[in-house]
Amino acid sequence: MAKEQGRKTIAKNRRARYEYHIEDTYEAGLVLTGTEVKSLREGRASLTDGFGLIFQGEAWLENVYIPEYLQGTWTNHSARRKRKMLLHKDEILKISHKLKESGRTLVPLELYFDGSRAKVEIAVARGKKDWDKRETLRRKQDEREAQRAMSLRRQA
Repeated sequence: MAKEQGRKTIAKNRRARYEYHIEDTYEAGLVLTGTEVKSLREGRASLTDGFGLIFQGEAWLENVYIPEYLQGTWTNHSARRKRKMLLHKDEILKISHKLKESGRTLVPLELYFDGSRAKVEIAVARGKKDWDKRETLRRKQDEREAQRAMSLRRQA
């Protein structure tokens, strides 16, 4: 059987970019069981409520929903269990120092396969205020209107 090549996205956390100012991003491997990998291969996962934390020098991903594998038996996993993230020690230290600043959190942005390995893109983020969110929406809407006007102008 041929090895897989490239990057296959499983799930994205689009809400995170709306809710948080993204400061730094990191790529981390995941420690998964067999049924979790099979469930991910079917493209089933949700990152919306997920968050990361550093505990005793190890990085953990919590509250990420990977549903049980349908053909799984007694070996099936629990859907929202803690999963260990694989990062270098210096990355873990950098992240933990940044998380000690007030208002910072560790948020998963994307879950994907890189070749045959499951990876997660995580970010150190700072929460947005309501006025930040409104400003972001206003800016996106203005950009959309400008693009629409430019395309209409090109057609005429």
